[in-house]
Amino acid sequence: MMTPKAPHHSTAWQPAAALQSTSARALRQGWALVAAAVLSACSSTPLPPWTTQPPSAAQPPAAAQARRPVPPPLGTAPRGEAPAAPVTITPIGPNAPEPSAAAPLPYGEAVAARFPDPSVRYETPGLAEGRRAFTTNAELTQWLRDLAAAQHGATRMQMLDLGLSQRGTPIHALVLTRAAGTDAMALEASRRPTVLLIGQQHGDEPAGSEALLVVARELAQGLLEPMLDRINVIIVPRANPDGADAGTRVTASGADMNRDHLLLQTPEAQALARLVRNYRPMAIIDAHEYTVAGRFLEKFHAIQRYDVLLQHATTANLPEFMTKAALEWYRTPMVKALGAESLTQEWYYTISTRPDDLRISMGGTQPDTGRNVNGLKNAVSMLLETRGVGIGRTHIQRRVHSHVTAITSALRSTVERANDLEQVRSYEARDISAQACRGDIVVEAGPTPTQRELVMLDPDTGADRTLRVDWNSSLELVTLKKRPRPCGYWLAGGASEAVERLKLLGLQVMRVAEPGSILADTYQETGRTTAQRQDVRGTVAGSQGIIRVQVTPTRSAIDVPAESYYVPLNQPLANLAVAALEPDTQNSYFANRLIPNLGDTARVMAPPSLVFEDAD
Repeated sequence: MMTPKAPHHSTAWQPAAALQSTSARALRQGWALVAAAVLSACSSTPLPPWTTQPPSAAQPPAAAQARRPVPPPLGTAPRGEAPAAPVTITPIGPNAPEPSAAAPLPYGEAVAARFPDPSVRYETPGLAEGRRAFTTNAELTQWLRDLAAAQHGATRMQMLDLGLSQRGTPIHALVLTRAAGTDAMALEASRRPTVLLIGQQHGDEPAGSEALLVVARELAQGLLEPMLDRINVIIVPRANPDGADAGTRVTASGADMNRDHLLLQTPEAQALARLVRNYRPMAIIDAHEYTVAGRFLEKFHAIQRYDVLLQHATTANLPEFMTKAALEWYRTPMVKALGAESLTQEWYYTISTRPDDLRISMGGTQPDTGRNVNGLKNAVSMLLETRGVGIGRTHIQRRVHSHVTAITSALRSTVERANDLEQVRSYEARDISAQACRGDIVVEAGPTPTQRELVMLDPDTGADRTLRVDWNSSLELVTLKKRPRPCGYWLAGGASEAVERLKLLGLQVMRVAEPGSILADTYQETGRTTAQRQDVRGTVAGSQGIIRVQVTPTRSAIDVPAESYYVPLNQPLANLAVAALEPDTQNSYFANRLIPNLGDTARVMAPPSLVFEDAD
């Protein structure tokens, strides 16, 4: 690989993989067959043996206390005792949304009886007895601020200001750690994996947000605090404060922010991207709620049965080992933990908005949701969906309990697998980097059509009803389009907006310091239409019309000017660049007009003999 002479104030381009650790230690128990020489080779490396049993010595300190009642939350105390740290409760304004259990439900008492309250009761401002509104944005901020102020022992806490929503409401996170500090460098130096917990990307899904306030309190000064000996935790209880304030799924602009994690058009999605880029969490848990009746009642005359629906990242070009970790080290124990609490679970699924479409689909395969984009960032990425949309406050304690149980299981999995996870991600980073210029990439993939028996509830009797349904499985993807993997992508100087989004995702982007020539595949247009972005539900909310282009890659030597850009694929997040920069997909930066012209990008097919400088 060429190492050209660099001009003054410039740095010669070096492989991004060289920034990774190249130490010659073999992977620990069960991985000794993988030598450091193999890991550092330029070809794709074989997968090492897999361990299925967690190390017994890593049993989390809180595991033995898992069945103890949840202690009183912040701001409360046993009868006759003063609260340790009172929380300011902000009065509800006259325009605040008031989801009410008194609203007519889409089912009768027989269905309701299937979902009894848990044996513990959770208290947050929004879960208070007699309360009609969920925790307000002001109350949530005060809750986090008071936790951060109650420093004690070795635990450090800091509330982060991630930015402002479209209506100017702060988006906050809480860092909980026993590292030397709470900044990203301190957490990295602690050599403990970081877990990111995100709630309420959709404003009308409140149970995850309320559960994360409980989890924050228990990590700060409760039953979960001993876990901080092995992990760091960052909690974003409410990613969409405007939607929560209005009681709507979307942001103030009408956008579905959970379809915006590749394009980063909304400030809310940008705030989460910065957080992930800076802190590099090992596991990211995204808490949602799903529609209980709605289209299922209309199409099947049935009610959703399951307490929790689960799904890991399922998109093209995911790192195989992190996917395996999500399934075996996270989902499997999570299913057991839910079962121990008599909570039912299933794979996540949904249905389209078309009245005549009876197909049921798992979570989508597009690289636009937080679940899939975070998987492409080489993190264990898990979606949790509890039943809740459309039923107000009904069963709210059970919904919160479902989230708390699943999230606690994810934290415990990270504690148990702390060492293994770091080794797996290090391996994947080097393996992905080594694939540049070699083999193929999947440009577009879709689910596998099949059939499945799905259990729902009769809305009148509450009895189980088993349905045979057409089922789009995201567990096995069908390759729709693939191409040879390039060494990187060239971008014209006018693509600066796309460059900024790529850097926000965490990708390395280099600026061409001197004009030169490269061997590249340019995209020759063979057809074009305009359309709307789609997912398994239907048209993506808030999306603009996109350009659907058909292209034929054509190879030639092309001249590239100074001040243009190069995105190398020998870097750990290379597959994010593929998702953004292949133009003939619905989520590409060209399709969504972040790259103005088709000629502003090309696939670089040989290591470039160019001089680069940092694009920053």
